[in-house]
Amino acid sequence: VFGINAVAGTGDPMDDNGHGTHVSGTIGAAANDGNPMVGVAWQVRLMACKFLDSTGVGLTDDAIRCINYAVKMGARILNNSWGGGPFEPALFDAISAAQKTNVLFIAAAGNNASDNDVSPTYPANYQLNNVIAVGAIDRTDQMAYFSNYGATNVDVFAPGVDIFSTWRDSDTAYQVLAGTSMATPH
Repeated sequence: VFGINAVAGTGDPMDDNGHGTHVSGTIGAAANDGNPMVGVAWQVRLMACKFLDSTGVGLTDDAIRCINYAVKMGARILNNSWGGGPFEPALFDAISAAQKTNVLFIAAAGNNASDNDVSPTYPANYQLNNVIAVGAIDRTDQMAYFSNYGATNVDVFAPGVDIFSTWRDSDTAYQVLAGTSMATPH
């Protein structure tokens, strides 16, 4: 068992999209093989929790299964480089339950260049103390043109443009991506 794959109902969360591998590399890739990639916390332990299919589509029920699994397995911080959809009470309840066990829920603010205070983006906009919504900035500390923002509902900005990280094709594959998904693991 390497984590949870709520899509297939197994313990094998192999990345068939690339997004999860890129995010994970940003968090914890170690500089131990001569490559130029180093994660921001390279002595971290990572747990893979998959609820999106190869096209990036998933069900809220599966997201909840992943949150509950990670909390049960002892995760302290959940990186959530995903978003979309309306306010969902069941998802709110799962994140709230995580809060009760002191688990942080870090969420991508969204890539629509819109104000989350006016047009909520979930899960970033859930009004819970453990939710930290992350927008994207570029190398000059300017907000990325695509990043959502909001004085009340976006808590912090982090690098999210031209992010070089690991990729799913092989153990030596890398990719450059941009988005609040890339800012969130920072």
